[in-house]
Amino acid sequence: MRLTSLIEHTMERWTTTLWTLLLPTRHQRGEVVATLRRQCDDSALILGHERVLVPNAFVIELPPESHRRLTTTGPELSRHLAAQVHRHAAEQGYTFAGPVAVSLRPAGAEAVGRFRIHGRIAPHTMGRSAGRPAAAETLCFE
Repeated sequence: MRLTSLIEHTMERWTTTLWTLLLPTRHQRGEVVATLRRQCDDSALILGHERVLVPNAFVIELPPESHRRLTTTGPELSRHLAAQVHRHAAEQGYTFAGPVAVSLRPAGAEAVGRFRIHGRIAPHTMGRSAGRPAAAETLCFE
């Protein structure tokens, strides 16, 4: 009886793992915000006693279907995510080199059910948008 139970448990675990790999997962509502916060924490640069610089330009690559669904609301989502980054930075005592910009972009077809966040430190300049990271300066974090 114990052997049967052990085999059943092992088969159930394998089946769950297989379905998790094959089907896109639904992300929890706050998972993107948590990843943005973690991006700030992991990429923080200590410049002085009370000055810690963190990324301020973020690009969130979403699966094409999710991107279409989320961009129908307009720029409200990007503003909300930027406000969440600002709030986290204020709680942690972080500073930014320029304005916080969060943009949503569609990812390639291989990104089924996943999102990826690129973040970088972008100084405030008049000629270039902070939301458009240069390819050489982009850092990837999942």
